[in-house]
Parts: sequence; structure tokens; C-alpha cells
Amino acid sequence: MSVQGEVKGVFRIKADTQIREIPPNSLILLTTKVYDSKRAVEGIVKLLRKDTTILILQNGIGNEEIVKSVVGERCHIERGVIHSGADFLKPGEVMIILGWIALGNSDKAKEIAKLFNESGLETRVLENLKEDVWRKLITNCMLNPLTAILEVRDYEVVVPVLDDLREAIVRECVEVAKAEGVEFEERLREAIDEAISHLTNYSSMHQDLMKGRKTEIDFLNGKIVEMGKKHGIPTPINESLVSIIKFLEEKNARRVQGK
Repeated sequence: MSVQGEVKGVFRIKADTQIREIPPNSLILLTTKVYDSKRAVEGIVKLLRKDTTILILQNGIGNEEIVKSVVGERCHIERGVIHSGADFLKPGEVMIILGWIALGNSDKAKEIAKLFNESGLETRVLENLKEDVWRKLITNCMLNPLTAILEVRDYEVVVPVLDDLREAIVRECVEVAKAEGVEFEERLREAIDEAISHLTNYSSMHQDLMKGRKTEIDFLNGKIVEMGKKHGIPTPINESLVSIIKFLEEKNARRVQGK
């Protein structure tokens, strides 16, 4: 695989289409799309050991519940958040925008963080990982659908004409987060704007739509809508974004299939 961007080089990866055994004290990184989690874990559940750790490095909310529904108490599960970007350029070639990984403060997470940092992957242990999970969720709820609908790079949505729309998306998310026990600073949207204003990659949702693939909208804005209904909080903007993305999913899937 050829890698460009903040990491450069050609990496020869030992890969397989099936996991046939799991050695002692293995660390498994779950980086599939969230909707593929159940199928991915079902393929290895009989091989899991008590000393196996699955580290969930995915977008969205509710990931742990999906994995736990399959593996039960067979192994240890940790959650992490990736703060970096990547562009798929062509088969076997990607561009990386280097960032960092956030983990919780459990003993196992600290052990993983030490391993990652020694390997050159900046990893931070956080006292409140839940807040970081929500911050990444809210960022994705604002960024992914807008860039996918408008077909632009991440930084391009940070423009005055979209200020009110971005603010409305974030405001709904913050209200739902508060009902779930997570509170943010008043100027969260501005902080998110600053974080994404230099990102030149295409969002994962934009890339998925261009390839005619299913997106993770159900686990991003869709989760905000779902939890909003649970708490009696209106989320009309997020609900509209879900509908538009689902329309584009179907349209682009037909385009790719030549229908």
C-alpha cells in the first residue's frame, strides 16, 4: 500500500480474508463501518479468548452495545476515538492527515496507549472519554452530511453563508448530549469550525456516497434523532439531513450499479 500525506511510504501489509486463530493477549482493532460491526465480530466470536481485547475505533454512538451483544463476556472491550483523516486516492493508495487517538483511563487503555505511542501513533488517555466520543459525534453530524450533500472538502463548509445551518445542527446535538449527561461549552460550534478549517480531505460520508456505498448516517445524525425522540427534544435539522443522505444513498447506489 502506498501512503501519502503526513505519512509517506510503501507498506507491505500481511493480510488475509479470514481470521483462523487469535494468539494469546491479542489486541483487535475494530475499524469497520459501524453497520458492519456485528458481521465482523460474529466471524471471530468463537476464537475470542478472555485475554483478547477488542478496541473499537469507529464513528458514532452505540458501538459498544453492538459488539457486546455478540461477544458477551468472552473478551475485554475498549472504546477509542480517532482524530485524523484519510483520503482514498485509488486502490492501494491513500493520503493520511495525521492526528491522534483518544482512549479512556482504564488500566488496559493505558497499556494500549503506551504501545501506540511507542509505535509512533500519538495516543492520549482522557479522564472523560465519553465527552470526546460526543464531541467527535457532533463534529461528524455537522461535517459529514454537509460535505457529502455539497460535494466539497471538509474545510469548505466553514463559510459565513453556512454559519446558521452549522449552528443549528450543533445546537440540536448539544441539547441531546445534555439530556444524555454530557455538557459542552457555549461556543462549541466555533471550536469545531476551528478544528476542521484546515482539513483538506473529503469526509468519509462524501467518499461513501461517491462510491455508491451505504453511509453511517444512522449512527451519526440518525442517533441524534433517535435519542432526541427518547428525551422529547425536537431535532428537525438533523432529521432532514438523514432524509437527504438516505435519498442520495439510493440515488448513487443506482448510478454505480448502472440502473
